[in-house]
Amino acid sequence: MGSPSKRKDMDLMKLMMNDYKVEPVDDGINGFHVEFHGPKDSPYECGVWKVHVVIPDAYPYKCPSIKFLNKIFHPNINEKSGSVCLDVIRQSWSPMFDLLNVFEVFLPQLLLYPNPSHPLNREAGSLLLRDPKEYELKVKEYCEHYAKKMEIPESKPDASDEESSDEDSSEQSDNDEVLFFLLPHTATSDETDVGIALLKFYEKLSNNAKPDVNFGWNLTSDHCRWDGIKCYTRSSSVMTISLNRRRFSGVFDPSTLCDEESLSTSLKEIFLNDNAITGENLEEIGNCKQLEDLHIRGNKFSGNLPGALAKLNTLKQLDISRNKFLGDVPDLARISSLKEFSAQFNQLSGVIPNFKFSNFEFFNVSFNNFSGPIPAGGERRQVSSFIGNPQLCGDPLPNDCSSLSSEAPSDAEQPNKTKKSKDQIFMYAGYLLIALVLILIITLWVCRKGKKNKDNDQKVAKKVASIDGSTNNSDFATVEMKTGFSKSGISAVSADDSMLVSSSSLVSLASPEANGLKFEDLLKAPAELLGRSTHGSVYKVIFEDLKMNLAVKRIRNWNISGNNFKLRMKRLNQVTHPNVLPAITFYSSSQEKLLVYEYQEHGSLFRLIHGNGTGEAFDWGSRLYVAGMVADALAFMHQEFYEDRIAHGNLKSSNILLNKNLEPCISEYGLMVGDSDHYQSLEVNHANFKGDVYAFGAMLLELLTGKLVMTEGVDLATWVVSAVKEEWTVEVFDRNLIREGASEERMVSLLQIAIKCVNRSPESRPSMDKVALMINALKEEEDKSMYLSEASNEGFSR
Repeated sequence: MGSPSKRKDMDLMKLMMNDYKVEPVDDGINGFHVEFHGPKDSPYECGVWKVHVVIPDAYPYKCPSIKFLNKIFHPNINEKSGSVCLDVIRQSWSPMFDLLNVFEVFLPQLLLYPNPSHPLNREAGSLLLRDPKEYELKVKEYCEHYAKKMEIPESKPDASDEESSDEDSSEQSDNDEVLFFLLPHTATSDETDVGIALLKFYEKLSNNAKPDVNFGWNLTSDHCRWDGIKCYTRSSSVMTISLNRRRFSGVFDPSTLCDEESLSTSLKEIFLNDNAITGENLEEIGNCKQLEDLHIRGNKFSGNLPGALAKLNTLKQLDISRNKFLGDVPDLARISSLKEFSAQFNQLSGVIPNFKFSNFEFFNVSFNNFSGPIPAGGERRQVSSFIGNPQLCGDPLPNDCSSLSSEAPSDAEQPNKTKKSKDQIFMYAGYLLIALVLILIITLWVCRKGKKNKDNDQKVAKKVASIDGSTNNSDFATVEMKTGFSKSGISAVSADDSMLVSSSSLVSLASPEANGLKFEDLLKAPAELLGRSTHGSVYKVIFEDLKMNLAVKRIRNWNISGNNFKLRMKRLNQVTHPNVLPAITFYSSSQEKLLVYEYQEHGSLFRLIHGNGTGEAFDWGSRLYVAGMVADALAFMHQEFYEDRIAHGNLKSSNILLNKNLEPCISEYGLMVGDSDHYQSLEVNHANFKGDVYAFGAMLLELLTGKLVMTEGVDLATWVVSAVKEEWTVEVFDRNLIREGASEERMVSLLQIAIKCVNRSPESRPSMDKVALMINALKEEEDKSMYLSEASNEGFSR
């Protein structure tokens, strides 16, 4: 650190650069006057206050002394002399602080939080305790008389004031001997501890990134003014931490907050929604005894939910949705105050706790792995609160619990089955002997007729083609219910596969399991045809040894050389996004081009919109969530591949797959061999970004209407646009959304975004980044509306 004089000069310069009026006085280089405005939200706000500052020789190791020059009515300021006890600053002063902190933190805190317990002005302290409103009127009266700019006296400090600047000087009057402690400063070191704890919390949350200058998170400023921090009205205790959508990618460690005594007893609300954070020491959340609202939606939390959640007796809202939590839910049913539980889109399992559902204003556990019957009272909730749990049964779901339990034989049935089993053994043994003889005969016949194998394969290929020949533009889910299963692998349904060089290795991209995988391995593995179009086929290939299923895309009619194809695939592999499905390996020859993906068990967005016979609903909030995630991912890919001019080229709901976390993932990005005739007819070059925008708009219309993009030759976009022109907009929306009570205003807003995307003129369509911004703004409105509605309901119930 430099010399004291240089440090003082720097601090004075800081004051002047921050628009403080600084005037030197005649008592030497260490004394000056500073003007500052009263802090907002205080009765002193109307005044302009002038103070005399004396800098000690040992500054900054010793704190400056302060004296008010205009009369001020305050319990902790001597009305006659204007002096403030040095202990006000000494308690928390350190060399890292400067004069700017005095005027932006210490003095505003002094005026905001008077402490009448140890007054220097007994009249002010007594009035504040007896009649706070009368006290405020008195303060404002002093402001009017003494704190107007033209009326500030230009008095000089007397000798006694200068003596007060020296820490070793004699004590002041009896009133000045009283140690002054502000209400939020009863232990100023505690406030410092709170600031340090918050900074540790921030460091972990941001992955040790430095806070933005405008963020305000530093120990030289009041933590109650930090961005995202809200304190109680009459103290500096932290009530709320709200850091939604800040792009944090670090760790939420509750111990940094809940192990700090002051925070553990004051913190009521934590909002960390829509970041990319994980968690550690989550059990420590149980130490925040006063916590009422915990919102960590849309992050990357994984593992089991902390059992300590069940200890939060004051908890009202818990939102853990759209994470990767797994395992059983703690016994949250014991928390009688819980009004909201949002846990959708996780991997939670076991039974749903025996909640008292009548207490809930919002409840959703959809798209998890819960099993067993829905507890009593759950039948009064909407179906959308429970869908996506295949092993869950009972009202309001269509799954009957008796049908699930009947799969396991009862104890009473066991004796009868035991009696029958002996007779059945002899019968089945006879069948087995006959089967072995038949197999032997067939094997001998196959050996003699080996030359006819190719003819048999061609017959199988024709049979499969006849099955899906009418579904060229269908999604995977539509076809997989119709096609068969082939033990001969892909070769059983492809007459051209014999032309491939079976010993060639696949080019591995994104999966270590695929290293060394050869094309002949694909041919040998069991395969199921999922879909076929004019541009290729898709197969599900089962690798039991690797314990994984693959989806193989076989591409036809793409006029690209093998070398350019390899370059394209390697370029695509350089860019990753959590909501874009990467190819894990590929194969290229003059006859074939194959792309291999990890098979997604949960199907496609097409199936989610149009149903798969399970009766599962698809609510408005989930549709808007999917639209936002796909828009963000597509906008990201457009930005990354702008110079390469690589668009998706074949975006549709059947190419939006649901990953293991039930999040939407864009598949087949960059193949640009779109198989929608309508898509091609609208775009001279459908492999461009504006073409993707049109396709995304069509997908939005699909989400809003629940209708197919093409139905009996009628184009959905054309139909919707004409309907809007005829002013019967509401008629286009999916009836399920209307019955659900979804916000008509926000549905219309999303419809307007979709219509902009499907504009016939490509130049008039917005870019995907603008589309993503519009949809995310709509999501924020939806979130605010939901929480305001819940808060209103809670207030009404009281």
